[in-house]
Amino acid sequence: MNPRRLDLRKAALWITLLALACGLAWAADSNGSQNRTPRIVLLHLDDTIQPISAQYLARGLAEAADGHADAVLVEMNTPGGLLTSTREMVHAILDSPTPVIVYVAPSGSRAGSAGFFLLEASDVAAMAPGTNAGASHPVVEGGTLDPIMKQKLENDTTAFLRSYVSIRKRNVDAAQDAVLNSKSYTDAEALKLNLITLISPDRTALLNAIDGRSITRFNGSTVQLHTRNAQLIEVAPTTRERILDWLVDPNIALLCAVLGALLIYLEFNTPGTIIPGAIGTLLLLTSLFALNLLPVRLTSVMLLLAALALLLLEAKFPSHGVLATTGIVCLVVGSLTLIAGPIPEQRIHLATAAGTGVGFGLITVFLVRIAWRARRAKSIVGPQAMVGAIAIAQEPFEPRGAATPRGQVLVHGELWFAEADHPLAPGAHARVTAVRGLTLLVEQVPGSVPAGRSA
Repeated sequence: MNPRRLDLRKAALWITLLALACGLAWAADSNGSQNRTPRIVLLHLDDTIQPISAQYLARGLAEAADGHADAVLVEMNTPGGLLTSTREMVHAILDSPTPVIVYVAPSGSRAGSAGFFLLEASDVAAMAPGTNAGASHPVVEGGTLDPIMKQKLENDTTAFLRSYVSIRKRNVDAAQDAVLNSKSYTDAEALKLNLITLISPDRTALLNAIDGRSITRFNGSTVQLHTRNAQLIEVAPTTRERILDWLVDPNIALLCAVLGALLIYLEFNTPGTIIPGAIGTLLLLTSLFALNLLPVRLTSVMLLLAALALLLLEAKFPSHGVLATTGIVCLVVGSLTLIAGPIPEQRIHLATAAGTGVGFGLITVFLVRIAWRARRAKSIVGPQAMVGAIAIAQEPFEPRGAATPRGQVLVHGELWFAEADHPLAPGAHARVTAVRGLTLLVEQVPGSVPAGRSA
């Protein structure tokens, strides 16, 4: 037999065996993939949309990608929030290697304003019965935009929404209507208008309903979902995220700032107490960190600085309350308009602004006025405390070996040696003008009885 032909047969045999092994491995892997329990990462968005929400969502999507989860389920109930944070969250959802299911639940929940953008960005959009979504018109609180700026803002927002709603094969016109006309949809209306994928009464029913469904990802790839009897891996907010989420409430941030400022003033007023200063510094820095995450108006900051200046001037130049009242009004208005929140939940309430403004203003005027008076008051101890006091001559003041009359006087219940500018009779009143060592320098009080004369 030809040796070359024998070598070719051996090579063909090895290739056949290798192909058979690869086929068996692929079949085993496919069978194992089908038999394994699906894993789904569960996230909860039950608050306003702000930087902490964006960080939480990004962390959950990253954990799902690292753990090769089958899907991410985001249960949402939000009134809306900041457009900047919304853009970050939409980008994270569209970029996620793991399919994202956004579910507006439980019944009575909403995907308002910014939440509608997240719902439409998801691979699978679902709503529970009795929920609603929409009303997503961009809002600039505290001012009226001119027509051109208003049109630019609306066009930019609707273009952002169209950029992914059209790729998701959903109703672009109905989605734009939620932005341009603040249209809000019930679950049934959203399903009829092809804004969501399905309506489901609960989480289990939702996962069973979409099991085996093929979806087209944002990048064009097709993925089959495996969600029935899935293992839910809940990602809870970290302690840091919980604290920051609480502090991002503008009302809490304002209260922390006011309380921190008062505690720091208390530390300056009574040095050495340490605790008020430390706690006040912590509260003030924490509030500044929280306010840094929110849209702060510079004009409102200027109002607050002007209010502080007016309150300090009232303590120095009493104006019968005019400066104090003006400062308190500036304080309330500045606090009320400090945060340019697009929704009421992200603005400072009138009760909070009025309470903190009036309280902080009155306390500041009272304390600063006390400090100013104490600073201007004369010392009540030491020799200088004698200057200006009235002394009573205890013996005749006559020159004794010198041209200056000398004698003893009674001041504040104490006997002092004194020198006078004129002779004094016993019982005459004199005013202390200076202190020289242990001797007082006095001058006769007009109207008192001089030496050698009777009253």
